[in-house]
Amino acid sequence: MTVVAPFGLSVRDEALEADVQAGLAAVEEGLLEATKSDVPFITGAAQHLVRAGGKRFRPLLVMLAAQFGDPHAPGVVPSAVVVELTHMATLYHDDVMDEADMRRGVPSANTRWDNSVAVLTGDFLFSRASNILADLGPEAVRIQAQAFERLVTGQILETAGPQAGRDPIDHYLEVLSGKTGSLIAVAGRFGALLSGASDSVIDVLTQYGERIGMAFQLADDVLDIASDSHESGKTPGTDLREGIPTLPVLHLRAAAARDGLPADLELCALLDGDLTDDARHAEALARLREHPALDQARRDTIRYAEEARSMLSALPQSAARAALEGLCEAVVQRTG
Repeated sequence: MTVVAPFGLSVRDEALEADVQAGLAAVEEGLLEATKSDVPFITGAAQHLVRAGGKRFRPLLVMLAAQFGDPHAPGVVPSAVVVELTHMATLYHDDVMDEADMRRGVPSANTRWDNSVAVLTGDFLFSRASNILADLGPEAVRIQAQAFERLVTGQILETAGPQAGRDPIDHYLEVLSGKTGSLIAVAGRFGALLSGASDSVIDVLTQYGERIGMAFQLADDVLDIASDSHESGKTPGTDLREGIPTLPVLHLRAAAARDGLPADLELCALLDGDLTDDARHAEALARLREHPALDQARRDTIRYAEEARSMLSALPQSAARAALEGLCEAVVQRTG
């Protein structure tokens, strides 16, 4: 048995699969409904990424976490819609900041329209998420607000860069904890909270979400270098070409600063050059694929996934727990 998203996660329980599939289908309906506007242009822009698809990682985590309470409780699906809307809103904004051309295999909103439309559409999605959230109660609103603060703080830290004397890798992991880990932690928390799970279970699934979120993002970092496919929804080497620092590159730079090997220094110089040139970009990508820095990034991904799995030991054995453990394996397998 399998759950289609994400990554063909294996689920060996028919009842669980049926529940999760039904929940994800309801989330899709909720996303389309939440992105409708009386203004057709706004509907088209707001549904641009909804219809492009995506892994729906966060709604899946909500559905699995809800299995530790009542998965059919009325707040479960709306909370998954809130988390995914928030995530998509950040993508509209990220693409403007990164000047991205593609997202989820389609032209980004800023490319199809312009930066102003992309920013305002992201704001529209935030507003719709907030409207749904208001019906879930003050605790849910507070949880989302705190996560949103962390998310924005992570983005600001990324924009500002590490302070003098700060380890760039530590800084980067702090950025990811805010930008990615915070919202995926909310997915685990909402699923447990709104299904009526116990406080101890809510805490476990929140911490699990934070760690699996970090592993999820670091796997994308590895894929940007290692993959020949479009698994991440972007052309491989996109972050590299755009000069966005990712963990393999940061490990390379750390090794070059520490050991001063000529080959590492030369590769760093290549990365600092013009990677819009296809030949230079291909060379940099090929050399990074052979560098130990890529394996170090894989080990970091595995470490976070193993930490996430270890959190689950406090939960009772069940099909849902097995699926969450399988999610850790699936994230790691993406890195090759």
